[in-house]
Amino acid sequence: MKQEKTQWKLFLETLSAAQWEFTFVLLGVTCLTLVVSLMFTSLWPLSALYFVWLVKDWHTPERGGRRTEFVRNWRIWGHLRDYFPIKLVKTAELDPKKNYVLGIHPHGIMCAGGFTCFSTESCGFAEAFPGMRSSLAVLAGLFRIPLFREYIMSAGLLSVSRASLTHVLSKSGKGIALSIVIGGAEESLSSSPGVNTVVMRHRKGFVRMALEHGADLVPVYSFGENELFRQVIFSEGSVGRRLQDLFKRLIGFAPCVFLGDRFGLLPYRTPITSVVGAPIAVPKLLVPTEEEVDHYHNLYMESLSKLFHEHKVSCGLSESHELQII
Repeated sequence: MKQEKTQWKLFLETLSAAQWEFTFVLLGVTCLTLVVSLMFTSLWPLSALYFVWLVKDWHTPERGGRRTEFVRNWRIWGHLRDYFPIKLVKTAELDPKKNYVLGIHPHGIMCAGGFTCFSTESCGFAEAFPGMRSSLAVLAGLFRIPLFREYIMSAGLLSVSRASLTHVLSKSGKGIALSIVIGGAEESLSSSPGVNTVVMRHRKGFVRMALEHGADLVPVYSFGENELFRQVIFSEGSVGRRLQDLFKRLIGFAPCVFLGDRFGLLPYRTPITSVVGAPIAVPKLLVPTEEEVDHYHNLYMESLSKLFHEHKVSCGLSESHELQII
């Protein structure tokens, strides 16, 4: 029999969801404002010293980051997991003597499943895949924000730049599970309840990277990710959509207008199930041809579609739901 949650437990879960959303939406701006503001006070030497150190440390996000297991194991991540709740499902073994590139789908608004399962230990990734070390690669521009970069690096987040991914796959040994949210900002704009659309038909860079390093490809689908918020979808050509596209070109991500629970601020308590598919064996090709990239890209899309259809019913969707790949 399922145990009823106490009011205190519900409060902690709500608090954890609120801090996660604040981190995603406002913490970067807050950190930047704080550091710049201090320059105009008597505490300006603190900001000055930090900026000097920042210049020296500028390339750390592209050299493996500065991961700390202490942050990845914070108890607050367990409360965040329970808020929805979020579950990690394993369908095949991952060999700790090999490296893997995991494609995370869909992005959703804030990629709750990808972050919780692969950038924290709250969902039991290390137990499910002994000997494997998971990391989530995110927008490179986030690592240029003072103070904020230190926080996200401590959780094991990596820059999605080519230099960063190359370093991780070539100089960090074996047993690497490098997770990339393939659809990115463009996919977030189509996130809406009941929608299962992934943007990847023309996204082949992750396949090329996997081939260059001989890292097997693994599709991951987070069922329920698109159900957390109700997004205002602007039609193509509208002023709102043009502004979103402009932001995407300038800073790499598109601001979404969305509503959730609790006065529209918090995500809905909708279960998320992140299903890790079977690996696709990939050869090591230092200079893969376009035909080779296309071949493994097609295999990946087929494997993702198969994963979706095999698990959609058990994860709360009807048999009629289809996966749209654009």
